[in-house]
Amino acid sequence: MAVIVPLSSGPHDPRLWNADLAPVPQDRRIWTTWNIAALWIGMAVCITTYTLASSLIEQGMNWWQATLTVFLGNIIVLIPMTLNAHPGTAYGIPFPVLLRASFGTFGSNIPALMRGLVACGWFGIQTWVGGAAIYATAAVIFGFDPATKQNIPVLGISGGEVLCFMIFWAINVYFIVRGMEAIKWMESLSAPFLLLVGLVLIWWAWQAADGFGPIFNQPASLDTAAKFWPVFGAGLTAMVGYWATLSLNIPDFSRYARSQRDQIVGQALGLPATMTFYAFVGILVTSATIVIFGSAIWDPVQVIAKFGSPWVSALALVTLAVATLSTNIAANVVSPANDFSNLAPQHISFRTGGLITAFLGILMMPWKLYQDPSGYIFTWLIGYSALLGPIAGIMIADYYVWRRKKLDANQLYQQHGIYRYAGGFSLVGFGVFLAAVLPNLPGFLVTIKVLPAKLFPAWLVASYHYAWFVGFALSFLLYIAIRPLFPKR
Repeated sequence: MAVIVPLSSGPHDPRLWNADLAPVPQDRRIWTTWNIAALWIGMAVCITTYTLASSLIEQGMNWWQATLTVFLGNIIVLIPMTLNAHPGTAYGIPFPVLLRASFGTFGSNIPALMRGLVACGWFGIQTWVGGAAIYATAAVIFGFDPATKQNIPVLGISGGEVLCFMIFWAINVYFIVRGMEAIKWMESLSAPFLLLVGLVLIWWAWQAADGFGPIFNQPASLDTAAKFWPVFGAGLTAMVGYWATLSLNIPDFSRYARSQRDQIVGQALGLPATMTFYAFVGILVTSATIVIFGSAIWDPVQVIAKFGSPWVSALALVTLAVATLSTNIAANVVSPANDFSNLAPQHISFRTGGLITAFLGILMMPWKLYQDPSGYIFTWLIGYSALLGPIAGIMIADYYVWRRKKLDANQLYQQHGIYRYAGGFSLVGFGVFLAAVLPNLPGFLVTIKVLPAKLFPAWLVASYHYAWFVGFALSFLLYIAIRPLFPKR
């Protein structure tokens, strides 16, 4: 365990410090292995985990291909997750403060905001999903047909959907105001309950489809290597991209862990197994809908609405809303709250940063991001992973290779300290970041149909399917090569 010099023993700049960004004192580092594992169970068991995996079925994979893709992706992302968690536990510092070591005291705001804005999008998506569950519950109980809804111009959703979205948004805001201890309590309490719900959904699929045989016998439509590998590559990158956000800001949580063993074992137990299990639930139930209804229904809210019993459907939908709440608060509020606080610590607290996140989540109109499973994977998940992969590579190369896990915690809070570089910005960090992002830019522009594919070599466009891996590898290697040449820049 690193020795922390109390900030009170040295000067710190109010533009870089507040009580929420300061190192967590030893007596507040009380999160056990179970707390860390429960955090991951609570975050992984949600509708978007279900839909991420079930959308692979919709893209043409069979059940075991989709399950394997999910498992491999989460084993891979566990590596940067535990590596980046180490400085949080060792020094008690949050993600945006750790970024100061590799990007500069003020330059850290740029990658922190990149991560924070992605979290705002995720906050909006999860809030929309939770609101949709409330809307579907109301439809089941009160007996109205959602198909007859009248959409509001520009928004593209109905007044009832807006109301349910805002109700769920207000519930999220309540936990934001209550702070980290409320989040820890909610995650620990909800984890076993949410796993039980997954077993109930498996039981429904087994009963409704007359056993698992018809489900597992569903063939894959990706019957050639030329069809399979692009979908597999995109799916694997999407799985990594799904938690690429948390693999950066995991210090926001690991700073509360009792020891490195607690954070490593807790994450290893909580992340891959839970993600694979709940993704398998999504795969199983989506495959069952092909048998039962004749077509794949990848949205669990729509599936549950077809259960037949209004009250069973209502109970299941409320449960999904609880699952979404536990994920949203932990995964999509803690990081941007700290990231926005890092912009102006003397004016923006954790609570204020969380409220900024909540309002931006509305403005991003998340229902448009979520409406298409193909766009959900290829545009949203892979698109932002092209930015976050290079940040992860730089952070890990800086902390483990260049600094050998040694940081001066006090200097991280000093404007004119050793992490100032060039006016508060690390030219090496940003140069490497841009160099690692550029190779993925052509594939992204082709995917969103801004430029035609014929303008670029086919291999360059295809490499976008592996955007996180390309960005991570390039940034890691370039940083190791260039950092020693410019140690003070």
